[in-house]
Amino acid sequence: MSLKKDGMMIILSSPSGAGKTTLTRLLSKELKFHISISYTTRKPRPKEVHSKHYFFVKKKEFNKLIRKNKFLEHAKVFKNFYGTSKENVFEKLKNGKDVIFDIDWQGTKQIKKKKLNFKILTIFVLPPSRDELFKRLSNRDMRDKLIVEERMKQFNKDILHWKNYNYIVINDNLIKCVAEIKKIILKEKKQKKFHQQKKKIQQHIKFLLN
Repeated sequence: MSLKKDGMMIILSSPSGAGKTTLTRLLSKELKFHISISYTTRKPRPKEVHSKHYFFVKKKEFNKLIRKNKFLEHAKVFKNFYGTSKENVFEKLKNGKDVIFDIDWQGTKQIKKKKLNFKILTIFVLPPSRDELFKRLSNRDMRDKLIVEERMKQFNKDILHWKNYNYIVINDNLIKCVAEIKKIILKEKKQKKFHQQKKKIQQHIKFLLN
């Protein structure tokens, strides 16, 4: 009789607009991972569905969940709140299912601090350039130029947290980026390290900050 093995936690973070949500969904389909669906107080974007993309709740309900200690992590991001349900995540992990997270650096920091008895793999996603990031944000939030400007201002702060992640990937090509993350995950599941070109990554970060 073989012992049941717990699932792994794979966390994807990035500055807003770098593509972590799209990557999370593609990786979930290809690797049969469960996506951790966050609670949020923000309004749904076009085509977003309650309980599929997020649990959309009012701020009062969100605060009630905080008081009841229901969240594994929670954070305020661009005037809205986001949180991850402990119950939903732990149930899957204990049943040997891998769970992939689409959360920011604040949530990642909180999870790592808890020192959980699950393997945690953290990956930080970078955009190919500031121009491309601006284009992506403009296409997504075209109704409100102020939102785009706010996210671009926050970019310089968010990117500094790359040092706290196990791996860094550049999302210059979606298919290529998914393939690289898959290789990282599969290596880590075998208790091995995936080799990355650290100098290339550091040069790219300098390029993004200039």
